[in-house]
Order: sequence, then C-alpha cells, then structure tokens
Amino acid sequence: MRRASTEAAIRQRFQGLAWTLDERQRRRWAAAEATSWGYGGVSLVSRSTGISRRAIHAGLHELQADPNAALAADRVRRSGAGRKALTQTQPDLLDALDALVEPTSRGDPESPLRWTCKGVRRLAAELRRQGFSIGKQKVAELLAELGYSLQANRKTREGSQHPDRNAQFEFIAGQVRGFQNRGQPVISVDTKKKELVGNFKNVGKEWRPQGSATEVNVHDFMDKKLGKAIPYGVYDLTANAGWVSVGTDHDTADFAVETIRRWWRKMGRSLYPQATELLITADGGGSNSSRNRRWKVALQDLADELKVAIRVCHFPPGTSKWNKIEHCLFSQIGINWRGKPLTSHEVVVQLIAKTTTETGLRVRAALDKNSYPTGIKVTDDELASVNLRPAKFHGEWNYTIRQAG
Repeated sequence: MRRASTEAAIRQRFQGLAWTLDERQRRRWAAAEATSWGYGGVSLVSRSTGISRRAIHAGLHELQADPNAALAADRVRRSGAGRKALTQTQPDLLDALDALVEPTSRGDPESPLRWTCKGVRRLAAELRRQGFSIGKQKVAELLAELGYSLQANRKTREGSQHPDRNAQFEFIAGQVRGFQNRGQPVISVDTKKKELVGNFKNVGKEWRPQGSATEVNVHDFMDKKLGKAIPYGVYDLTANAGWVSVGTDHDTADFAVETIRRWWRKMGRSLYPQATELLITADGGGSNSSRNRRWKVALQDLADELKVAIRVCHFPPGTSKWNKIEHCLFSQIGINWRGKPLTSHEVVVQLIAKTTTETGLRVRAALDKNSYPTGIKVTDDELASVNLRPAKFHGEWNYTIRQAG
C-alpha cells in the first residue's frame, strides 16, 4: 500500500512538471528524484514516470560529471548520441524498399508484391525476409521520405482529344452568352446514371440513430417488377432550375425530347413567355447524340409545336464532364439521396424534387411511364425533311432546327 502511494506521489510530481521539461531536464529531474530515494530509487522512478532506467542512469552520470564538461546550452544530447537511423545502419534499405514499390522499372518483375499488395505490413515482412530489420511504421515513414503516398484511381484520361476541342468550348460559351443577353432560354440536357429500383444499397451515409442502419439486400439483382429508374434532366443555366423526368422504359431520343417538352410546359414557358429561340447544350453521345437521326426528327416536331428555333451545341467527344447539368444538377441529386434505398419510382421522384442548394437551385420531377421503343429507323427522306441548318463551325456539332416550311 505504501509503495503504491509512493509511486502515485512521484507520478503526480512528474506530471506537474513534465510539460515544462525538455529531454535533458527530464532525465536530470528523474535522476535527482531517484537519488533522494536511495537504494532502488532508479527502479521506483522508472515505474512511476515511464522514463527508462537507461535515461535515468544517463542523468545520474550528468549530475556527477565535471560542470565544465556539461552539454552546451542549446543541446539536450551530446553530439552523436541517440539511436542511429536505420538507413545508416542498413544502407541498402531505401533501395530495397523502392524496388518493391516501384511498379515498372525496378525490382524483380516476378515479385508478387509488385502486382498484388503494397501494404506496409507486407512490405515490412518482405524486407525482413531479405534480411533487414524494420517494422511497418518505419516502412510508412520511409515511403513518405521516398515521395510515395496512398493514391486512388482518378478519372482524368479522356482519350484522344479533338484538335478543335477548346475552340468548341469557346463557341458554346459564346452562344450561351448571346442567348442569355437576348433573354432567350439556355438549357443543358443529359441522362443521369440508371438506378436499380428496390431495397438496394445506395452509396453514401445519412444521419440515423446509432445502431439503426437501414438494412438492404445483399445482392443487387434487378427486381423484374420494379426495374430501373432512368432520370433524364434539363438544367436551366439562367434560372438555376432543373426538371427531371424519371423514365421506366428506355433511354431514347423520343424520351429525351419529351423531357424537354415537359420542362417547357411546366417551367420554361412561364419563365420565357417571349422566347423565339432555345439553345440546348448536350453531350455528343447517348439518346441526344449528334449522330442520332431520331433526335433531330423529334426536335423538329418540338420546334413546330413550340414555334421556336432550336439551336443545339454538342460537346466534343470525351468531354461529358464539362456539361453544366453534371455539376449543377446531377451531382446535387446524388448528394441528396446518398445512403437512401430507392425503393420505388415514386421515392426516386420525391428525392429528386427535394434537391436544393445554398445557391438557390430549384428542381421539379415527374414519373414518365410512357413506352419508348428502341430500334426505330429514320429514313433518308425523313431526315431530309428536318429543317436543319448547320453552323459554319463544325456543323455536325452545331446546328439550328427551325419550324418546318
């Protein structure tokens, strides 16, 4: 009992001083404390404070040494003291580690570590197998010293770039500014990723009472009755507003144009009652592809119905991420429904419609249960009947469809 109280007293004194002491002062205080307890004092102080016996003995030697031989005021250890770095005692260590990690030019190409696992535990084990003395923490420190860090895959490669890619971006920007200056509507359109409908895992997390995570199906096998949700969106660049039709059949050109029609009826017409033109910015592929004949025929019907000229500007190949709808609408929808199972088409519609942002984004959504069959052929005569006028700059990407006749 007396021993425990003694250790507690020493520990309390040390904790009261420890934050003010450097390494030299700490070992000298421990040495003085040990001396005051006489025989067994070194062990007693070591147990009470966690300071090693070796450090306390070093402090005792310093207290007994000639004052003229004391350390310089700006040093806490004598020159050369302390454990030497592993890279000094094992000079080939860095090269051996670099050879294990480097994926292409160094090391044994037959080593399974090169291609299967580069975790610090496995790397440390492999280095020990080669005769080095090292632990996983030191491997992590040396990797940082060599300039390595944990990296994830990044979607940055877009394939070969079209030589007029930047020029097309500038052309689109000019068209958008011109339409907005004239008070004419500008929309960005695209299809969001198709979603399985049912009690399936949805990426992300949501706040819930602890221990009450929503239970979902283990396997993502499509429910034949519920099928998929196909969200096709329209984003109004000027009004910062979006419309999304959630389809249940196929993502076709007719579905895309019908979504634009619904946006106009529900939102666009009231916002732009004097509109005579409509600018659509779209990707170069999918249901609104620049090469999709049905897309152009359907737009002709829409132009005749709305009595406006429809100008279309497609983004160059491989640049879909530049489409405004991706950042301003679809990404916000994904954030809003993260961690929530999309158990029905109605739930999908509701979650989309509740999407908002601090910048004032407004979104409306509706279910589209119409049938949109695929494989509809457009003849040369039907395509020729489209009142299409290509622009002088890349007419295959930029064109205007006016009312027929």
